[in-house]
Amino acid sequence: MIIIMGVSGCGKTTIGLALSKQLDLPYYDADDFHSQVNIEKMKNAIPLNDQDRKPWLETLAKNIKIWNEQGGGVLSCSALKESYRQILSLDNNITWVYLKGTFKLIQSRLEQREGHYMTSALLHSQFEVLEEPNYGLHINIDATPELLVSKIISKLKAYG
Repeated sequence: MIIIMGVSGCGKTTIGLALSKQLDLPYYDADDFHSQVNIEKMKNAIPLNDQDRKPWLETLAKNIKIWNEQGGGVLSCSALKESYRQILSLDNNITWVYLKGTFKLIQSRLEQREGHYMTSALLHSQFEVLEEPNYGLHINIDATPELLVSKIISKLKAYG
């Protein structure tokens, strides 16, 4: 299982979809597994806390196990804290891909995005919570999606 992680607006969905197509693996978006309560909070610019996220993370972990048994896939998931990544990694074989960008770049992307419940108003809280992993692939997002996917595939081959 490959998990594309990072703050909202870093390109997880765009890169995840393109990567899944290139690798011929199913694509999953962690946002699709949030409860309606969590979605309403985010729509109202209320940051989620660990208690809000725990059932969501546990559901994702169970699904990751199933997806791995079915041959793997690509999941886009913020996974901002190490404790969240530990829940997702429990009994799961995961390759982490961290999409890294500056606050200014990501804020400009969020301000241009329409029809998504995550707004640029919540970006500060995401950067405050973010605990960058000291493992996996770290990909700087200041390039085209095509170049980023190519770079990820190249690093995945070298990574093993």
